[in-house]
Amino acid sequence: MDITRVEHHSVEELMANMRRVAMLTKQEELPYKSAEITLETFHTDDIAPAQRYVLTQELTKVRDLRWSLRDNGVDLFQLDGYISIWLAGYDEPIDVLPPVVEHSVEADLSTTKILNDGMHRVYLARMERSPIQVIYVEGVPQQYPYYAFPLVNGWNDVEIVSELPHGYIKKWHRIKDYKSLYRNFNSGFTNVGGPRGNFTNATK
Repeated sequence: MDITRVEHHSVEELMANMRRVAMLTKQEELPYKSAEITLETFHTDDIAPAQRYVLTQELTKVRDLRWSLRDNGVDLFQLDGYISIWLAGYDEPIDVLPPVVEHSVEADLSTTKILNDGMHRVYLARMERSPIQVIYVEGVPQQYPYYAFPLVNGWNDVEIVSELPHGYIKKWHRIKDYKSLYRNFNSGFTNVGGPRGNFTNATK
């Protein structure tokens, strides 16, 4: 991965931008505006995945990103804020922020640290037996829970696949209109996920 420039942004900038993140289908709703947001370093065992798979090609992209950032003096697992990167052949920067984890209370009153964004990065950290710094959010309004349930058996339910078969259940959604619970991280940041075809999902 040919990174031509890296710009670091402070923890304060990260928090301010997180509070500007809107719901995807209701841009006037800001789920993190009044939430408690902190940077925390977790062991991956403490993080509850909701997605049942990681894609081989995306996992490889994330590993390449980690190696390229390391060459630029940046640790993908310990950003201490967030970064903007520029890739050769692309004019616009891509924002890379720590994975987003939310405090979630389930119907049985159990609580989890559910992984909202950053599945492949957290899985890579797990493969490398490394803790990872995340954005941890508590106090999201009850009407805006994460759109899927945590996996019953945690990471044991996650598989590495090269492609998804037809009808594959990616996540177990909370409601029928689950997309109404999507957070739009690009309302607070720039090009999260990167340009299509080259960097898609590599920051996820």
